[in-house]
Amino acid sequence: MELFATVDQGGCILDMSHLNLESLNLDTLGDERRRVTQQLYLYNNRLTVFPASVCLFSKLEVLDISNNGLTVLCEDIQRLSNLKTLIAKNNRLNEFSFPKEFGSMQIDTLNFSGNIFEEVPVQFLKLQRLKYLSLGGNRLKAIPVEIENVTSLEMLYLGGNLITSIPPELANLRGLRYLVLCDNRIQNVPPQLTRLYSLRCLSLHNNLLTYLPREILSLVHLQELSLRGNPLVVRFIKDMTYDPPSLLELAGRTIKSCNLPYPPNYLPGNLVHYLDLASKCPNPKCTGVYFDSCVRHIKFVDFCGKYRLPFMHYLCSPECTSPCSSNPQSDTESEDEKCVSADRLQRVLLG
Repeated sequence: MELFATVDQGGCILDMSHLNLESLNLDTLGDERRRVTQQLYLYNNRLTVFPASVCLFSKLEVLDISNNGLTVLCEDIQRLSNLKTLIAKNNRLNEFSFPKEFGSMQIDTLNFSGNIFEEVPVQFLKLQRLKYLSLGGNRLKAIPVEIENVTSLEMLYLGGNLITSIPPELANLRGLRYLVLCDNRIQNVPPQLTRLYSLRCLSLHNNLLTYLPREILSLVHLQELSLRGNPLVVRFIKDMTYDPPSLLELAGRTIKSCNLPYPPNYLPGNLVHYLDLASKCPNPKCTGVYFDSCVRHIKFVDFCGKYRLPFMHYLCSPECTSPCSSNPQSDTESEDEKCVSADRLQRVLLG
């Protein structure tokens, strides 16, 4: 077996890709080669078992074992204490393919796209230095709420899966800059995503979205929003389900709308808490509030002077419809939502 190695300013690179290898034994390599090698490329071979001898490279920082037939990673991989980047695209790995202590490694980049994951491995959610996670083209059905624990995450790529919803906990990843959820089955976007203050790119094309939460306008650093291939509404939607307010809500609305005082010693604590949860109707011509019962309407917002996108709007009653006129050019929109300028959002991809 002939080894191809090149050396650059970043350290020693050992490239053994495209050799049709079915097995690999690196024990014959000299100690010096194993000591200085920082990048090892084994992609496009025919490996079905992770080579345990790879773990002899004590200084290894980058390992690419993509396009093989691997089904499991051996426990010895934990010996690669300097490993920062692990790429294993297009294998046959799943959520059970990793040793228990994999989550204690110091990895910052994982790319396991094109495997057969049905769940995100729990070990991934314990990687405290993980910045880039790619699990595109798998069989994921959900994003675990524990994703919020990976606080160092900057890029999350989950495109090409079977995901149906976005957990609100995802919004706790305050350093997230790139979120790719295209080619899934997502039906709505939680308004909590407005807390992703660092988000620059949001890719949602080829899903089942019919509207966007108006809170998304608060993503001040968002530069690219991809929405093509979604059944986004093209006209104002009038037929929305409306549950009449309860007697409790009607009483609460009256108290809040009339600015009646409700000191804690006048009402039980649960009612005081309920009254504090009132939401103001966004219609600028309405002074009403709502609690649990509201009317959902679609409001169009101008993006970059070219696109008018549908955003979900919540009103206090069916009669309160003026800010959501069926005329897409209605002048009743508030000034801060009428237009999102081109310098705020550089690309809106609808087709």
